[in-house]
Amino acid sequence: MKSLFEQNGGTYTQCGDYLLPNMGLTELERKPLGKYGMMRRKYLEESRQGLYTRLLLSGKLMEHLQEIDATCSRRMEQMIREMAVAEGVTEELKAKEQMAWVRKMNSLHAAAEEILLKELVYA
Repeated sequence: MKSLFEQNGGTYTQCGDYLLPNMGLTELERKPLGKYGMMRRKYLEESRQGLYTRLLLSGKLMEHLQEIDATCSRRMEQMIREMAVAEGVTEELKAKEQMAWVRKMNSLHAAAEEILLKELVYA
């Protein structure tokens, strides 16, 4: 009688008296998580244990974390661009007053990140 692992296409390797499953990381699991993906994982582990366990056991945790990370990165760039236009932070300002440009961009980055954390990471 085949094990469930074998029924799903898995194979074993003989190591002494033991049969060990030939398991490896998927392509998605090999890709490193970014800042927002790691923050989401920590939030799920600490505050949403049921959802974390369900995603982990279904094999969809890494997919979920990678999706959150990619979405946050895209939205961060988009929000900063839009906020910079609205606030008048231009390349001219960057050329004339570099430190003022840096202060404004840092402020925009912090505001955009706060929005993203509330909407996507800690939701």
